[in-house]
Amino acid sequence: MNEKREKGSSGRQLSRRVRTAKGRKLSSTLWLGRQLNDPFVAEAKRQGYRSRAAFKLIEIDDKLRLLKPGQRVVDLGAAPGGWTQVAVARTKADEGRGKVIAVDIAGMLAVPGAEILKLDFLSPAASAAVKRALDGPVDIVLSDMASSSTGHPDIDHLRVMNLVEAALLFASEVLRPGGSFIAKARQGSGEKALVDDIRRRFAAMRRIKPPASRAESAEFFIVATGFRGPPAKA
Repeated sequence: MNEKREKGSSGRQLSRRVRTAKGRKLSSTLWLGRQLNDPFVAEAKRQGYRSRAAFKLIEIDDKLRLLKPGQRVVDLGAAPGGWTQVAVARTKADEGRGKVIAVDIAGMLAVPGAEILKLDFLSPAASAAVKRALDGPVDIVLSDMASSSTGHPDIDHLRVMNLVEAALLFASEVLRPGGSFIAKARQGSGEKALVDDIRRRFAAMRRIKPPASRAESAEFFIVATGFRGPPAKA
């Protein structure tokens, strides 16, 4: 990686920019520039978190206090594991008090205190596998999933919202009554239908954009609490 540090008249580092983008797409160059100058990226490395996204969950939970010692938590699409690390720390799963299951179709490196399930959460057997691993209902389902960006806002919105809807259906199968659901979403036309569905399933719902979310990003987080229980079967 070729990079250059820019300094002010005092010699203090102001920013870092990519020196050359030869053979690199513009989108990749812009992403790399953001990473180089993102304080959350540097802080994640310093504190040992696998991604800057860990701070999004930390900020949400600092505000709402949903993650508690002894809880059972499922992290969907968990790789690389930043949210899983936060869930383990706050449930004390690494001390044997809570239990955290990280689910990802690609698998991921072990996180002390968490159990990793390499499976597709969309598969019919996924919810049963999670219930077996936890030996009981779930207190909180987490989802920081996002599809790869296409560069087309409308398409990206729909792809992310489809993931949220799938995560919501999964959560409805495994959550205990009164449980919570936290998921990353994206602003756009499909938002209202999803919000209406969540409000039918949960007693309360709010939209949060934590400080760690980049200002220019269309992402926000849905936090739903007070799960009403699985819908009645016809």
